Amino acid sequence: MDRAGRLSGIAVRRTAGDDADALAIVAAMIAEIGGLYGGPPTAGSSATPEELSPPGGGFVVLERGGRALAGGGVKRLSAAVCEIKRMYVVPAGRGQGLGTRLLEELEAFARDLGYETARLDTGARQPGAQRIYERAGYVAIPDYNGNPFAAWWGEKRLD
Repeated sequence: MDRAGRLSGIAVRRTAGDDADALAIVAAMIAEIGGLYGGPPTAGSSATPEELSPPGGGFVVLERGGRALAGGGVKRLSAAVCEIKRMYVVPAGRGQGLGTRLLEELEAFARDLGYETARLDTGARQPGAQRIYERAGYVAIPDYNGNPFAAWWGEKRLD
């Protein structure tokens, strides 16, 4: 099946960080990352539901048949710069191009919120995430957030 076929039937929903699906996706991501790195990803990389909500942020959920398969948030860092946070694809949704689609939708959301630049990070035990980011045009930058789980930080102009 080609990429278009794998992504057919995907609905994109923009919501707030306190949406039930957003909270469930973030909880699943935290549990998985905690298992990978031996603890919850909190210090230096926090993003509260309020920070992933309007007016400065938001959350994107990708759904198929009413089931949330992926999600992630946009968090304000400054008037021109946002951070893409808490990206997660549920295990049943992996290998279908949803990570790339989610990143595209989060970038579109960030542009609609008025951001010119997006930043993000990923850990050493998540090489697939780094590859997605680099393919999408993110370039390596120095540590900007003190996230102890991160090994790579990236930035991309959104215009």
